[in-house]
Amino acid sequence: MGQYKTPGVYIVEKNAFPNSVVEVATAVPAFIGYTERADNKGKPLLNKAWRISSMSEFISYFGGAPRSQFEIKNEKPKNDASAEADFSANGTEYFLEHKDQRYFLYHSMLLFFQNGGGACYVISVGKYDEGAIDKSKLDSGIKVLLKEQEPTMVVIPDAMSIKKDSDCIALQQSMLKHCGYVMKNRFAILDIYGGYKDQQDPSGNCIENFRNSLGINFLDFAAAYYPWLNTSIVQANELSFENIANLDELTRLLDEEVDNSQLPDAKKDEIKAQTAKLAAGSDPELHKILNVASPLYGAILQAVRSRLNLLPPSAAMAGIYSMVDNTRGVWKAPANVSLNGVVSPSVEITHDEQEDLNVTTAGKSINAIRSFIGEGTLVWGARTLDGNSLDWRYVNVRRTMIMLEESIKLATKAYVFEPNVSNTWVTIKSMINNFLTSVWKRGGLAGATPDDAFGVFVGLSETMTPQDILDGILRVTVLVALSRPAEFIEITFQQQMQKS
Repeated sequence: MGQYKTPGVYIVEKNAFPNSVVEVATAVPAFIGYTERADNKGKPLLNKAWRISSMSEFISYFGGAPRSQFEIKNEKPKNDASAEADFSANGTEYFLEHKDQRYFLYHSMLLFFQNGGGACYVISVGKYDEGAIDKSKLDSGIKVLLKEQEPTMVVIPDAMSIKKDSDCIALQQSMLKHCGYVMKNRFAILDIYGGYKDQQDPSGNCIENFRNSLGINFLDFAAAYYPWLNTSIVQANELSFENIANLDELTRLLDEEVDNSQLPDAKKDEIKAQTAKLAAGSDPELHKILNVASPLYGAILQAVRSRLNLLPPSAAMAGIYSMVDNTRGVWKAPANVSLNGVVSPSVEITHDEQEDLNVTTAGKSINAIRSFIGEGTLVWGARTLDGNSLDWRYVNVRRTMIMLEESIKLATKAYVFEPNVSNTWVTIKSMINNFLTSVWKRGGLAGATPDDAFGVFVGLSETMTPQDILDGILRVTVLVALSRPAEFIEITFQQQMQKS
């Protein structure tokens, strides 16, 4: 109130209500990877965090799917001695080997939106025609996020295509550092390198390699999921002979199929005339003709589809996080939820096999994705990588705490440089109390009453000393009882004596 010097009537308005805490968004993942293009009507979007809310927006800014081509070979790939045959023809087993680099981001985005995903950020670090996926480029995409406030999750599906598993682990360590040390307000969703393989695979135990290499820093800011998923994202009508790199081998196999068939000679000659056109690859009707005339052609394309539909689970889990946050709240564990667009896990996990994944002496819990009869494919784990920590064992506990911290931090920013006196302390305390009460009413905090669920403390001789006030420090202590999931339910049965 100013000093009055001129006679008259002065109007003074006073705020009747204190400031309120606005709950920050919790389900805004940031995807980093390679795209077909990156521009907004001529304005480049490369290495920029761009917010989208639908798949159509992704396509308009970043283009469509990568053109994936496979080579047909009659021997196992050198880098995967345990690979199973993709199809057989004339008594011989054949394998499909991806010709160029496999880019996961586009199909992962489809999986994200199909599982309940909404608003998200996309950072394109390169285009499909740039060759091998570069770990340093993906790492630079993480640094772009330093300037963004809204993202709450970090997902990099293309990390699974890095040639060296050591480079993939280094990138995942960079994700952990970004989330748990630099920003402290984000959560990383990790895939397992080679996670489409069984743990008993001759090429090595992918879970053991992951645990031994990842380190122990900032594990409570991340969760990992295993195995990869057999999805239905890529449809049969999206594929044709253009997805086969060595068309001469395809022509040979189809001609052999015709020669060994019981068809009349005239019909054989007719089909061979069509297969001869494969080398030119210019007839748009050729795919339809071959699809009807040759069962082997359909089987080969089905094998291509199966390979393209094998995707790492991180994007699907980002969608699940978003869906659970929007329907139940961030305090609900994102588990015992079915996955959409998923046919099955690439590896079937039994009850006994999950024991080591979920609870291990190393503490690096891996969340299992399992199929159950009559229920489909379910997420069957809700632990962070810091599985031995009583504080941060569960995904929903860590993410709820991030939400509370960020919401209160942003609201309290309005009181920076306010007088460090009791009026300010009372205002801040009531503001935080009101916010936590609303969270408790919605089931976000555990306790029969608000006093059981949380406590807010601020004031001289309570949280501050006279020296703190002289130093310009206002200290607030907030205690919260976060709800934890009932991960294990024990039901005891016992017989009792007959009473009548």
